[in-house]
Amino acid sequence: MRWSWRIGKLAGIGIYVHTTFLLLIFFILFMNLREGKSLATAMAGVLFILAIFGCIVLHELGHALAARHYGIPTRDITILPIGGLARLERMPDIPIQELWVALAGPAVNAIIAGVLFSLGILIGVRPELHAFRWTGGSFLNKLMVVNVWLLAFNLIPAFPMDGGRVLRALLATRLDHVRATLIAARVGQGIAFLFGFAGLFTDPFLVFIALFVWMGAEQESATAQMHNSLGGVPVQQAMLIHFRVVQPDDTLAKAVEHVLDGWQQDFPVVFGDHVLGMLTREDLMRKIAQGGVDTLVREAMNRDFVTVDSHEMLESALATMRAAKCRSVPVLHDGQLVGLLTMDHVGELLMIQTALRQSQRTTRLVSRT
Repeated sequence: MRWSWRIGKLAGIGIYVHTTFLLLIFFILFMNLREGKSLATAMAGVLFILAIFGCIVLHELGHALAARHYGIPTRDITILPIGGLARLERMPDIPIQELWVALAGPAVNAIIAGVLFSLGILIGVRPELHAFRWTGGSFLNKLMVVNVWLLAFNLIPAFPMDGGRVLRALLATRLDHVRATLIAARVGQGIAFLFGFAGLFTDPFLVFIALFVWMGAEQESATAQMHNSLGGVPVQQAMLIHFRVVQPDDTLAKAVEHVLDGWQQDFPVVFGDHVLGMLTREDLMRKIAQGGVDTLVREAMNRDFVTVDSHEMLESALATMRAAKCRSVPVLHDGQLVGLLTMDHVGELLMIQTALRQSQRTTRLVSRT
């Protein structure tokens, strides 16, 4: 994730902190000092927030280790002001596996709360769930209460919380994945509506949570529909077979002509039967600004590029493109360039498939009447 820096590794997974998280720390310090509290009290508040986010990292690590058990790697874990994010390569396709992966995070919070409760009893600290205070009181007790809150909040049956994935996994044991996701998303949006309505009369923060939940449900629904549309579709059915290429000794003027003559924005750079790199629109414009259109393509092309195979599944190829943050990739077969896969063309394919499904539903409704 952009604007993040790595602070270490846990179980072989990189842990990153987003820059905005540091702003949260400075804000807490500023507010404590502004209210006239001592530096020691302000630092204690910061340490408590860091402890909370430590628990959140362990929560996300629970998801990551459960996914690893099913052969799904985790790219990284990022700490954000609103919580943590474990980027799994994919969610499990088998409902029972998704159920365990989703429950693994809240289970970690339950274990932490149990350990803190036991420690409190051993050292004579009376557990208090109802008398929570951000300042003062027992550090162990407050951290236990926060973990109970995290457990309860994450089990709300709404995306993007873990409870939404638990609900989807349970529904998917009876329904297909897309239908289960749509139902879970609607349930989540219903909960978001209730949160938002209650927030108008009580706590405005509930309105923020409502928007967060509503958008999470929308995104999960869109992702599931895309998964349904792309599942089983090979790259060769979505790639472009009529496209332009450039050679390393061509000038950028030739690439400009290709851009002005048609729709293509990125160009494979070839020499004989080999793909040497990609000339993207951004690289083209930057080099023109620096050296003019007489600059050779070899000086502007990107040699660090990814390729996909024509027989690879489209969903996997798109994951590769997103990971590499590229808009277009060369498609190879037995090492030969056979096509060009672009995000724009895939988007058009999805729109056509959506229109065809709507047409089929309309035809079925008409035939029933």
